[in-house]
Amino acid sequence: MLVLAGIAVIVLGFLLRFNPLLVIAVSAAVTGWAAGLSPLAILAAIGKAFNGVRYVSIIWIILPVIGLLERYGLQERARIFVAGLARATAGRLLIVYLLFRQITAAIGLNSIAGPAHTVRPLVAPMAEALAETQAGPLDDGQREHIRAMAAATDNVGVFFGEDIFLAIGSVLLIKGLLEQFGIVLQPFSLSLWAIPSAIAAFLIHGARLLWLDRRLGRQMARRAAR
Repeated sequence: MLVLAGIAVIVLGFLLRFNPLLVIAVSAAVTGWAAGLSPLAILAAIGKAFNGVRYVSIIWIILPVIGLLERYGLQERARIFVAGLARATAGRLLIVYLLFRQITAAIGLNSIAGPAHTVRPLVAPMAEALAETQAGPLDDGQREHIRAMAAATDNVGVFFGEDIFLAIGSVLLIKGLLEQFGIVLQPFSLSLWAIPSAIAAFLIHGARLLWLDRRLGRQMARRAAR
């Protein structure tokens, strides 16, 4: 029972609003001490656990790289690139990104893109640049709306695409929950039924993106009429 003292340390530490890293470190030390480990053995156990899940720390490597790329003109280059594409619009760009996210999520590649490493540095600036060509200079509200649509496109694509992949946690969660009520389904069946939902989500959100293009076009027409 003493080894559970670490849980009490975590609860107490968060209740008292201490530094989370300090609380977790103290909790690990208390748990190791209660288990009869020496200080060096506790340190070795922490290092082994960190090494075993080191992929978790990859995000701390990716984020500085993205920051450096942004500092040296990544967003500006993305804007220039899409501005030169004929017939490209903000809505059409986001529809292509929606399709890309659904397909990659359906084959288990959820982490190939995302809000931090593609939407903010690439997709949203591209959509903003195209929206400016469609409607002229954007005010702050319109700019935030374009960014929100880019983020929503990423979320819709992943949310409705990942259920098609058999080994995703959400499919296994649905299977486990249904089994508690006596409904036995195979993951493959759940994946098949996720396909119509993904198609419907693509059509509905795609229509919203095309409506965005129409709104931008009407705004340009109003400005031209003044």
